[in-house]
Amino acid sequence: MRLAPSAGLWRHGDFLRFWGAQTISQFGTQVSALAIPLVAIIALDASAFAVAALATVEFLPFLLFALPAGVWVDRLPRRPILILADVARAAALASIPIAAAFGALTLPQLFVVGFVAGLFTVFFDVAYQSYLPSLVEREQLVDGNAKLEFSRSAAQIGGPGIGGALVSVVTAPYAIVVDALSYLWSALLLLRIRRREAPPQQTHAPSMRRELGEGLRYLLGDRRWRAVAAYVSTFNFFSNVAFSIFLVYAVRQLGLSALVIGVTFAVGNLGALVAAAFATRVGTRLGVGRTLVLGGAVGGWPMILIPLAPQSSPVPFLVASQILVAFGVVLYNVTAISYMQAVVPDRMLGRFNATRRWLVWGTIPLGNLVGGVLASTVGLRETLFVGALGCSASFLFMVFSPLRSIDRVPDDVGPDDELIRLPLEGQTSA
Repeated sequence: MRLAPSAGLWRHGDFLRFWGAQTISQFGTQVSALAIPLVAIIALDASAFAVAALATVEFLPFLLFALPAGVWVDRLPRRPILILADVARAAALASIPIAAAFGALTLPQLFVVGFVAGLFTVFFDVAYQSYLPSLVEREQLVDGNAKLEFSRSAAQIGGPGIGGALVSVVTAPYAIVVDALSYLWSALLLLRIRRREAPPQQTHAPSMRRELGEGLRYLLGDRRWRAVAAYVSTFNFFSNVAFSIFLVYAVRQLGLSALVIGVTFAVGNLGALVAAAFATRVGTRLGVGRTLVLGGAVGGWPMILIPLAPQSSPVPFLVASQILVAFGVVLYNVTAISYMQAVVPDRMLGRFNATRRWLVWGTIPLGNLVGGVLASTVGLRETLFVGALGCSASFLFMVFSPLRSIDRVPDDVGPDDELIRLPLEGQTSA
Protein backbone atom coordinates (compact mmCIF):
# COMPACT_ATOMS: atom_id res chain seq x y z
CA MET A 1 0.00 0.00 0.00
CA ARG A 2 1.62 3.26 -1.10
CA LEU A 3 1.39 5.97 1.55
CA ALA A 4 1.92 9.71 1.34
CA PRO A 5 4.27 11.26 3.88
CA SER A 6 2.33 12.16 6.98
CA ALA A 7 3.57 15.74 6.81
CA GLY A 8 1.67 16.21 3.53
CA LEU A 9 -1.75 16.46 5.15
CA TRP A 10 -0.48 18.61 8.01
CA ARG A 11 0.24 21.20 5.31
CA HIS A 12 -3.09 20.63 3.55
CA GLY A 13 -5.25 23.60 4.62
CA ASP A 14 -8.61 22.24 3.52
CA PHE A 15 -8.00 18.86 5.10
CA LEU A 16 -7.00 20.57 8.36
CA ARG A 17 -10.29 22.51 8.34
CA PHE A 18 -12.18 19.27 7.72
CA TRP A 19 -10.16 17.51 10.40
CA GLY A 20 -10.69 20.39 12.83
CA ALA A 21 -14.45 20.36 12.25
CA GLN A 22 -14.59 16.63 12.89
CA THR A 23 -12.41 16.88 16.00
CA ILE A 24 -14.45 19.64 17.62
CA SER A 25 -17.81 18.01 16.94
CA GLN A 26 -16.51 14.64 18.17
CA PHE A 27 -15.57 16.17 21.53
CA GLY A 28 -19.05 17.65 21.82
CA THR A 29 -20.69 14.40 20.80
CA GLN A 30 -18.86 12.52 23.54
CA VAL A 31 -20.24 14.97 26.10
CA SER A 32 -23.82 14.44 24.88
CA ALA A 33 -23.40 10.68 24.62
CA LEU A 34 -22.94 10.68 28.39
CA ALA A 35 -25.15 13.65 29.30
CA ILE A 36 -28.37 12.78 27.41
CA PRO A 37 -28.92 9.33 28.97
CA LEU A 38 -27.95 10.79 32.35
CA VAL A 39 -30.64 13.44 31.88
CA ALA A 40 -33.12 10.58 31.49
CA ILE A 41 -31.67 8.49 34.36
CA ILE A 42 -31.02 11.21 36.95
CA ALA A 43 -33.16 14.24 36.08
CA LEU A 44 -36.23 12.38 34.77
CA ASP A 45 -35.88 9.07 36.71
CA ALA A 46 -36.42 7.01 33.54
CA SER A 47 -36.59 3.22 33.64
CA ALA A 48 -33.97 0.96 32.05
CA PHE A 49 -36.37 0.24 29.19
CA ALA A 50 -36.98 3.97 28.60
CA VAL A 51 -33.23 4.67 28.49
CA ALA A 52 -32.75 1.85 25.98
CA ALA A 53 -35.73 3.12 23.97
CA LEU A 54 -34.14 6.58 23.86
CA ALA A 55 -31.03 5.09 22.28
CA THR A 56 -33.30 3.21 19.86
CA VAL A 57 -34.99 6.41 18.71
CA GLU A 58 -31.63 8.12 18.11
CA PHE A 59 -30.62 5.42 15.62
CA LEU A 60 -34.05 4.74 14.11
CA PRO A 61 -33.44 7.27 11.29
CA PHE A 62 -30.68 5.01 9.96
CA LEU A 63 -33.31 2.36 9.28
CA LEU A 64 -35.79 4.83 7.80
CA PHE A 65 -33.67 7.30 5.84
CA ALA A 66 -30.16 5.96 5.18
CA LEU A 67 -30.91 4.57 1.70
CA PRO A 68 -32.57 7.69 0.24
CA ALA A 69 -29.89 9.81 1.96
CA GLY A 70 -27.26 7.97 -0.08
CA VAL A 71 -29.06 8.80 -3.33
CA TRP A 72 -29.19 12.50 -2.44
CA VAL A 73 -25.53 12.53 -1.37
CA ASP A 74 -24.56 11.15 -4.80
CA ARG A 75 -26.73 13.74 -6.55
CA LEU A 76 -25.72 16.88 -4.62
CA PRO A 77 -22.49 18.57 -3.47
CA ARG A 78 -21.52 17.02 -0.14
CA ARG A 79 -20.09 19.97 1.79
CA PRO A 80 -23.42 21.88 2.01
CA ILE A 81 -25.06 18.72 3.36
CA LEU A 82 -22.42 18.52 6.10
CA ILE A 83 -22.93 22.18 7.06
CA LEU A 84 -26.75 21.96 7.13
CA ALA A 85 -26.60 18.80 9.25
CA ASP A 86 -24.29 20.47 11.78
CA VAL A 87 -26.54 23.53 12.16
CA ALA A 88 -29.70 21.44 12.48
CA ARG A 89 -28.18 19.19 15.16
CA ALA A 90 -26.99 22.24 17.11
CA ALA A 91 -30.52 23.66 17.13
CA ALA A 92 -32.09 20.37 18.24
CA LEU A 93 -29.65 19.86 21.12
CA ALA A 94 -29.92 23.49 22.28
CA SER A 95 -33.62 22.91 23.00
CA ILE A 96 -32.74 20.62 25.95
CA PRO A 97 -30.97 23.17 28.19
CA ILE A 98 -33.51 25.83 27.16
CA ALA A 99 -36.41 23.60 28.27
CA ALA A 100 -34.55 22.71 31.47
CA ALA A 101 -34.06 26.40 32.30
CA PHE A 102 -37.84 26.91 32.17
CA GLY A 103 -38.59 23.72 34.10
CA ALA A 104 -40.31 22.21 31.05
CA LEU A 105 -37.96 19.34 30.17
CA THR A 106 -39.74 16.02 29.61
CA LEU A 107 -38.86 12.54 28.43
CA PRO A 108 -40.91 12.93 25.20
CA GLN A 109 -38.78 15.96 24.31
CA LEU A 110 -35.62 13.85 24.66
CA PHE A 111 -37.15 11.34 22.25
CA VAL A 112 -37.96 14.07 19.71
CA VAL A 113 -34.49 15.63 19.99
CA GLY A 114 -32.88 12.21 19.66
CA PHE A 115 -34.85 11.46 16.49
CA VAL A 116 -34.16 14.85 14.87
CA ALA A 117 -30.45 14.73 15.72
CA GLY A 118 -30.32 11.16 14.44
CA LEU A 119 -31.99 12.14 11.16
CA PHE A 120 -29.38 14.79 10.37
CA THR A 121 -26.61 12.49 11.57
CA VAL A 122 -27.68 10.06 8.84
CA PHE A 123 -27.07 12.68 6.15
CA PHE A 124 -23.87 13.92 7.81
CA ASP A 125 -22.30 10.47 8.17
CA VAL A 126 -23.11 9.36 4.62
CA ALA A 127 -21.78 12.64 3.17
CA TYR A 128 -18.80 12.71 5.56
CA GLN A 129 -17.27 9.41 4.44
CA SER A 130 -18.05 10.24 0.79
CA TYR A 131 -16.46 13.72 0.97
CA LEU A 132 -12.89 12.88 2.01
CA PRO A 133 -11.86 11.33 -1.38
CA SER A 134 -12.75 14.63 -3.08
CA LEU A 135 -10.58 16.53 -0.61
CA VAL A 136 -7.32 14.50 -0.63
CA GLU A 137 -5.47 12.30 -3.09
CA ARG A 138 -6.13 8.58 -3.22
CA GLU A 139 -2.73 7.67 -1.75
CA GLN A 140 -3.47 9.98 1.20
CA LEU A 141 -6.71 8.26 2.23
CA VAL A 142 -5.17 5.91 4.81
CA ASP A 143 -3.21 8.78 6.32
CA GLY A 144 -6.30 10.99 6.32
CA ASN A 145 -8.53 8.38 7.92
CA ALA A 146 -5.86 7.59 10.51
CA LYS A 147 -5.70 11.27 11.49
CA LEU A 148 -9.50 11.49 11.65
CA GLU A 149 -9.67 8.35 13.80
CA PHE A 150 -6.84 9.67 15.97
CA SER A 151 -8.79 12.83 16.76
CA ARG A 152 -11.98 10.82 17.25
CA SER A 153 -10.07 8.62 19.69
CA ALA A 154 -8.70 11.67 21.48
CA ALA A 155 -12.27 12.94 21.79
CA GLN A 156 -13.34 9.59 23.21
CA ILE A 157 -10.57 9.93 25.78
CA GLY A 158 -11.17 13.56 26.75
CA GLY A 159 -14.89 13.87 25.99
CA PRO A 160 -16.34 11.52 28.63
CA GLY A 161 -14.12 13.00 31.32
CA ILE A 162 -15.19 16.50 30.34
CA GLY A 163 -18.79 15.34 30.12
CA GLY A 164 -18.68 13.70 33.54
CA ALA A 165 -17.16 16.81 35.09
CA LEU A 166 -19.71 19.10 33.41
CA VAL A 167 -22.61 16.92 34.54
CA SER A 168 -21.25 17.01 38.08
CA VAL A 169 -20.86 20.81 38.05
CA VAL A 170 -23.73 22.18 35.94
CA THR A 171 -26.02 19.06 35.76
CA ALA A 172 -26.69 16.95 32.68
CA PRO A 173 -29.13 19.20 30.73
CA TYR A 174 -26.72 22.16 30.68
CA ALA A 175 -23.70 20.04 29.78
CA ILE A 176 -25.37 19.48 26.39
CA VAL A 177 -24.72 23.15 25.52
CA VAL A 178 -21.12 22.12 24.78
CA ASP A 179 -22.25 19.72 22.04
CA ALA A 180 -24.57 22.29 20.45
CA LEU A 181 -21.73 24.82 20.29
CA SER A 182 -19.34 22.21 18.88
CA TYR A 183 -21.66 21.60 15.91
CA LEU A 184 -21.81 25.32 15.16
CA TRP A 185 -18.02 25.57 15.31
CA SER A 186 -17.75 22.57 12.98
CA ALA A 187 -20.10 24.23 10.48
CA LEU A 188 -17.98 27.40 10.46
CA LEU A 189 -14.81 25.42 9.70
CA LEU A 190 -16.51 23.52 6.89
CA LEU A 191 -17.65 26.84 5.41
CA ARG A 192 -13.99 27.87 5.13
CA ILE A 193 -12.95 24.92 2.94
CA ARG A 194 -11.87 26.33 -0.42
CA ARG A 195 -11.46 23.28 -2.64
CA ARG A 196 -14.36 22.87 -5.03
CA GLU A 197 -16.02 19.49 -5.38
CA ALA A 198 -16.29 17.94 -8.79
CA PRO A 199 -19.91 18.10 -10.04
CA PRO A 200 -21.79 14.85 -9.31
CA GLN A 201 -21.81 12.55 -12.34
CA GLN A 202 -25.25 11.58 -13.60
CA THR A 203 -25.27 8.91 -16.30
CA HIS A 204 -29.07 8.50 -16.28
CA ALA A 205 -32.14 10.56 -15.48
CA PRO A 206 -32.68 10.71 -11.69
CA SER A 207 -34.68 7.75 -10.37
CA MET A 208 -34.85 7.05 -6.64
CA ARG A 209 -35.90 3.43 -7.13
CA ARG A 210 -33.22 2.62 -9.70
CA GLU A 211 -30.45 4.34 -7.75
CA LEU A 212 -31.43 2.61 -4.50
CA GLY A 213 -31.36 -0.75 -6.29
CA GLU A 214 -27.97 0.01 -7.81
CA GLY A 215 -26.49 0.68 -4.37
CA LEU A 216 -27.96 -2.50 -2.89
CA ARG A 217 -26.77 -4.67 -5.79
CA TYR A 218 -23.29 -3.20 -5.60
CA LEU A 219 -22.89 -4.09 -1.92
CA LEU A 220 -24.76 -7.39 -1.77
CA GLY A 221 -23.29 -8.75 -5.01
CA ASP A 222 -19.87 -9.49 -3.52
CA ARG A 223 -18.95 -12.10 -0.88
CA ARG A 224 -16.46 -9.90 0.92
CA TRP A 225 -18.77 -6.88 1.12
CA ARG A 226 -21.46 -9.21 2.45
CA ALA A 227 -19.09 -10.73 5.03
CA VAL A 228 -18.08 -7.31 6.32
CA ALA A 229 -21.70 -6.13 6.47
CA ALA A 230 -22.65 -9.29 8.37
CA TYR A 231 -19.80 -8.80 10.84
CA VAL A 232 -20.54 -5.14 11.58
CA SER A 233 -24.32 -5.66 11.70
CA THR A 234 -23.90 -8.47 14.23
CA PHE A 235 -21.32 -6.58 16.29
CA ASN A 236 -23.47 -3.45 16.38
CA PHE A 237 -26.57 -5.41 17.37
CA PHE A 238 -24.97 -7.21 20.31
CA SER A 239 -22.83 -4.28 21.48
CA ASN A 240 -25.98 -2.19 21.74
CA VAL A 241 -27.83 -4.96 23.54
CA ALA A 242 -25.15 -4.44 26.18
CA PHE A 243 -24.45 -0.73 26.08
CA SER A 244 -28.08 0.40 25.84
CA ILE A 245 -28.35 -0.47 29.54
CA PHE A 246 -24.71 -0.11 30.61
CA LEU A 247 -25.15 3.33 32.19
CA VAL A 248 -28.15 2.09 34.17
CA TYR A 249 -26.04 -0.85 35.38
CA ALA A 250 -23.08 1.40 36.21
CA VAL A 251 -25.17 3.91 38.18
CA ARG A 252 -27.67 1.67 39.93
CA GLN A 253 -25.79 -1.60 40.51
CA LEU A 254 -22.13 -0.61 40.52
CA GLY A 255 -22.82 2.72 42.24
CA LEU A 256 -20.53 4.74 39.97
CA SER A 257 -20.90 8.53 39.74
CA ALA A 258 -21.09 10.47 36.46
CA LEU A 259 -17.50 11.67 36.99
CA VAL A 260 -16.15 8.14 37.59
CA ILE A 261 -18.01 6.82 34.55
CA GLY A 262 -16.62 9.61 32.40
CA VAL A 263 -13.05 9.08 33.59
CA THR A 264 -13.40 5.32 33.08
CA PHE A 265 -14.44 5.84 29.46
CA ALA A 266 -11.69 8.40 28.97
CA VAL A 267 -8.89 6.12 30.21
CA GLY A 268 -10.35 3.12 28.40
CA ASN A 269 -10.30 4.97 25.08
CA LEU A 270 -6.50 5.15 25.18
CA GLY A 271 -6.72 1.91 23.21
CA ALA A 272 -8.39 3.78 20.37
CA LEU A 273 -5.65 6.39 20.35
CA VAL A 274 -2.95 3.70 20.10
CA ALA A 275 -4.80 1.96 17.27
CA ALA A 276 -5.22 5.20 15.31
CA ALA A 277 -1.49 5.93 15.67
CA PHE A 278 -0.35 2.48 14.51
CA ALA A 279 -3.14 1.35 12.14
CA THR A 280 -1.18 2.32 9.04
CA ARG A 281 1.89 0.30 10.12
CA VAL A 282 -0.16 -2.71 11.16
CA GLY A 283 -2.08 -2.67 7.88
CA THR A 284 1.11 -2.44 5.85
CA ARG A 285 2.72 -5.33 7.71
CA LEU A 286 -0.26 -7.71 7.96
CA GLY A 287 -2.21 -6.73 4.87
CA VAL A 288 -5.75 -5.37 4.63
CA GLY A 289 -7.64 -8.63 5.19
CA ARG A 290 -5.68 -9.91 8.19
CA THR A 291 -5.80 -6.47 9.81
CA LEU A 292 -9.59 -6.41 9.50
CA VAL A 293 -9.87 -9.88 11.05
CA LEU A 294 -7.49 -8.93 13.88
CA GLY A 295 -9.45 -5.76 14.64
CA GLY A 296 -12.72 -7.67 14.66
CA ALA A 297 -11.38 -10.32 17.02
CA VAL A 298 -9.78 -7.91 19.50
CA GLY A 299 -12.83 -5.64 19.41
CA GLY A 300 -15.24 -8.32 20.65
CA TRP A 301 -14.17 -10.78 23.32
CA PRO A 302 -12.90 -8.27 25.96
CA MET A 303 -16.49 -7.10 26.46
CA ILE A 304 -17.00 -10.14 28.68
CA LEU A 305 -14.94 -8.35 31.34
CA ILE A 306 -17.79 -5.88 31.93
CA PRO A 307 -20.35 -8.28 33.49
CA LEU A 308 -17.46 -10.15 35.18
CA ALA A 309 -16.35 -6.98 36.99
CA PRO A 310 -16.79 -7.36 40.78
CA GLN A 311 -18.99 -4.75 42.46
CA SER A 312 -16.28 -4.09 45.04
CA SER A 313 -13.75 -2.85 42.43
CA PRO A 314 -15.28 -2.74 38.92
CA VAL A 315 -13.24 0.10 37.42
CA PRO A 316 -10.06 -1.87 36.47
CA PHE A 317 -12.19 -4.47 34.65
CA LEU A 318 -14.18 -1.77 32.84
CA VAL A 319 -11.04 0.10 31.81
CA ALA A 320 -9.26 -3.04 30.55
CA SER A 321 -12.31 -4.02 28.51
CA GLN A 322 -12.65 -0.55 27.02
CA ILE A 323 -8.95 -0.31 26.09
CA LEU A 324 -8.97 -3.61 24.16
CA VAL A 325 -12.35 -3.10 22.50
CA ALA A 326 -11.47 0.45 21.44
CA PHE A 327 -8.14 -0.72 20.00
CA GLY A 328 -9.82 -3.42 17.91
CA VAL A 329 -12.66 -1.24 16.64
CA VAL A 330 -10.41 1.65 15.57
CA LEU A 331 -7.85 -0.65 13.95
CA TYR A 332 -10.69 -2.15 11.94
CA ASN A 333 -12.25 1.22 11.07
CA VAL A 334 -9.12 2.92 9.75
CA THR A 335 -8.28 -0.04 7.52
CA ALA A 336 -11.81 -0.71 6.33
CA ILE A 337 -12.86 2.87 5.57
CA SER A 338 -9.64 3.58 3.67
CA TYR A 339 -10.07 0.47 1.54
CA MET A 340 -13.66 1.38 0.77
CA GLN A 341 -12.88 4.96 -0.21
CA ALA A 342 -10.02 3.84 -2.46
CA VAL A 343 -11.96 1.11 -4.27
CA VAL A 344 -15.56 2.33 -4.60
CA PRO A 345 -16.19 4.67 -7.60
CA ASP A 346 -16.92 8.23 -6.50
CA ARG A 347 -20.31 8.33 -8.20
CA MET A 348 -21.35 5.27 -6.15
CA LEU A 349 -19.74 6.23 -2.85
CA GLY A 350 -22.75 7.95 -1.31
CA ARG A 351 -25.11 5.09 -2.09
CA PHE A 352 -22.58 2.49 -1.01
CA ASN A 353 -21.99 4.26 2.30
CA ALA A 354 -25.72 4.68 2.79
CA THR A 355 -26.50 1.04 1.99
CA ARG A 356 -23.74 -0.11 4.30
CA ARG A 357 -24.94 2.22 7.07
CA TRP A 358 -28.52 1.08 6.58
CA LEU A 359 -27.46 -2.52 7.08
CA VAL A 360 -24.86 -2.14 9.82
CA TRP A 361 -26.34 0.78 11.78
CA GLY A 362 -29.90 -0.36 11.22
CA THR A 363 -29.28 -3.13 13.75
CA ILE A 364 -28.37 -0.58 16.44
CA PRO A 365 -31.95 0.45 17.35
CA LEU A 366 -32.94 -3.22 17.29
CA GLY A 367 -30.10 -4.04 19.69
CA ASN A 368 -31.11 -1.15 21.96
CA LEU A 369 -34.70 -2.37 22.02
CA VAL A 370 -33.72 -5.98 22.73
CA GLY A 371 -31.36 -4.76 25.45
CA GLY A 372 -34.18 -2.89 27.13
CA VAL A 373 -36.50 -5.88 26.96
CA LEU A 374 -33.87 -8.30 28.28
CA ALA A 375 -32.89 -5.94 31.10
CA SER A 376 -36.53 -5.73 32.17
CA THR A 377 -37.00 -9.51 32.11
CA VAL A 378 -33.74 -11.37 32.85
CA GLY A 379 -31.73 -8.58 34.51
CA LEU A 380 -29.02 -6.02 33.74
CA ARG A 381 -25.94 -8.23 34.28
CA GLU A 382 -27.40 -11.10 32.28
CA THR A 383 -28.12 -8.72 29.40
CA LEU A 384 -24.48 -7.61 29.42
CA PHE A 385 -23.41 -11.26 29.10
CA VAL A 386 -25.67 -11.75 26.06
CA GLY A 387 -24.23 -8.69 24.35
CA ALA A 388 -20.62 -9.62 25.12
CA LEU A 389 -20.92 -13.19 23.84
CA GLY A 390 -22.56 -12.06 20.60
CA CYS A 391 -19.80 -9.50 19.96
CA SER A 392 -17.12 -12.11 20.65
CA ALA A 393 -18.35 -14.36 17.85
CA SER A 394 -19.21 -11.68 15.25
CA PHE A 395 -15.75 -11.54 13.59
CA LEU A 396 -16.18 -15.14 12.37
CA PHE A 397 -18.11 -13.79 9.38
CA MET A 398 -14.82 -12.33 8.13
CA VAL A 399 -12.73 -15.38 9.01
CA PHE A 400 -14.86 -17.68 6.81
CA SER A 401 -14.82 -15.40 3.76
CA PRO A 402 -12.38 -14.34 1.02
CA LEU A 403 -11.89 -11.09 2.95
CA ARG A 404 -8.90 -12.36 4.89
CA SER A 405 -6.89 -12.88 1.69
CA ILE A 406 -6.85 -9.19 0.66
CA ASP A 407 -3.25 -7.98 0.82
CA ARG A 408 -3.42 -4.31 -0.15
CA VAL A 409 -5.45 -1.62 -1.91
CA PRO A 410 -5.12 -2.31 -5.66
CA ASP A 411 -3.37 0.33 -7.76
CA ASP A 412 -6.05 0.14 -10.44
CA VAL A 413 -9.63 -0.89 -9.68
CA GLY A 414 -10.90 -0.72 -13.24
CA PRO A 415 -13.78 1.13 -14.92
CA ASP A 416 -16.88 2.11 -12.96
CA ASP A 417 -19.22 -0.10 -14.98
CA GLU A 418 -17.06 -3.15 -14.36
CA LEU A 419 -17.00 -2.42 -10.65
CA ILE A 420 -20.77 -2.17 -10.48
CA ARG A 421 -21.53 -5.34 -12.41
CA LEU A 422 -18.77 -7.70 -11.33
CA PRO A 423 -17.98 -9.03 -7.85
CA LEU A 424 -15.68 -6.63 -6.04
CA GLU A 425 -13.79 -7.41 -2.88
CA GLY A 426 -14.39 -5.83 0.41
CA GLN A 427 -14.68 -3.28 3.33
CA THR A 428 -16.69 -1.48 6.04
CA SER A 429 -16.70 0.26 9.39
CA ALA A 430 -18.36 -0.18 12.73
